[in-house]
Amino acid sequence: MLAIEVELLHGTFRADPDGTANTGGLTRGEWPPAPFRLFAAFVAADGTGDRCRVTDGSELDWFERLPPPSIHADTEVHHQVITPRYVVRPGRNKSTHPQYLARSPAEVRPGVRVVPRLPKLVYVWDVKAPLRIARALEARAARIGYLGTADSPVRVRVNMGAEQSEPSDHAFVPDREGSLDINVPARGDLEILDTMFERWTERGPNVARAHFTGLNHRVRYRPPGWAVPVDHGTVVAWLRLDSAVSGRRIAPLTALLKKAVLSQHQALHGEPPPVLHGHGFTEKGFDLARYLALPDVGHRHARGRIHGLAIWLPPGCDRLTRTQARDAALSIRRLTGYGLDAGVFPWAGELRPKAATPRRWTAKGRCWITAFPAIHERRVRVDLAEVTRWCRHAGLPAPTAFRSARCPLVRGALDLAPVEANRPGRRGRPYSHLQLWFSEPVAGPVVIGAGRQRGLGLCVRAPEGGGAV
Repeated sequence: MLAIEVELLHGTFRADPDGTANTGGLTRGEWPPAPFRLFAAFVAADGTGDRCRVTDGSELDWFERLPPPSIHADTEVHHQVITPRYVVRPGRNKSTHPQYLARSPAEVRPGVRVVPRLPKLVYVWDVKAPLRIARALEARAARIGYLGTADSPVRVRVNMGAEQSEPSDHAFVPDREGSLDINVPARGDLEILDTMFERWTERGPNVARAHFTGLNHRVRYRPPGWAVPVDHGTVVAWLRLDSAVSGRRIAPLTALLKKAVLSQHQALHGEPPPVLHGHGFTEKGFDLARYLALPDVGHRHARGRIHGLAIWLPPGCDRLTRTQARDAALSIRRLTGYGLDAGVFPWAGELRPKAATPRRWTAKGRCWITAFPAIHERRVRVDLAEVTRWCRHAGLPAPTAFRSARCPLVRGALDLAPVEANRPGRRGRPYSHLQLWFSEPVAGPVVIGAGRQRGLGLCVRAPEGGGAV
């Protein structure tokens, strides 16, 4: 392994992470210092090409091709916003400064100083550096005086054996699901830095890094102790209906929604993936796309009428699949057929009707009650073990208790007839309404049972204690 250790000699670090320090609006400094900043310091230490004095510059070509490193750095840092100060403006100006003739004051906004508890960082690459490269990097490291601004002096040391570095439990690790964007070097940066230096030599301070956007290569990093979010599936589109539809028409309405999504996907992006239609689906698991109807339930005036629609995709779907499914859903303008004719438009943040708002179905809760009856997965006695099986298939944790009834358990929930709940031409399955209790809050939408791909088994959150919503 290759490790580069950086010691902050003043115990502080100050840099401008995105070019906004001079606006006075910066509240947090750059931490950890970006690997690109370290690379730029190595470049400046001995220059490039004919400007090199102790190396031949080939080590920089090798360095800029390295993958993003892991960064061992303290997480207990204090971000100190430095008070702006006034300095004398260069050049001859109209005299407004009482102590300097023919000079005027200029405000300087220094930005934010970061003070870590442990003033040491280690950048680690899982590569083996050739001895010649390592020696050249050591020579450059000895000439580095500071990172960021000049009041952030450092001591840099190249370590060719990772076992020689001090162990650390604080590591910022490259991870596409991480929460931090950190700038790293990439191939071609050395040429851009040379161009910057040449232009700065010609034009002076009029040349700024903001003029060279090619030096911005942001990589996602996962900070220490950050839990990787678990993929529980995603609602890719929330839709509203121009007029409410009876909740008893859930089966034909969700069938029309599925047909429209597949048709629009074919027109916009070509053949829909199996996760949307289920034919030829070879993945393990029980989940396909869910086409949900959102009814008005859970309050004293609830009538169970459907005001909105949603399309949910299971865990593991890549970004392209989700994006294309969203495009197809949001392009739907009308659903017509099976005795239905309803206009459709994307949800745009409206607070009414409440049934069509995402918050109604995605909030967390320990108790959930079915708005539409849940289709039984097997023709067996429904006990806690069986309901736990349904929850596992739906991607939910095991419930601690449940209640089952043939009639609705919350105001506005639908009491469907067998012909309205079961698919035409297929042997009917038993179905019932359920109330589920979980030990920890569960985020919606919660949909259980064998009919969840058609929106049956959709649950509404109940308040703590399990009373009516």
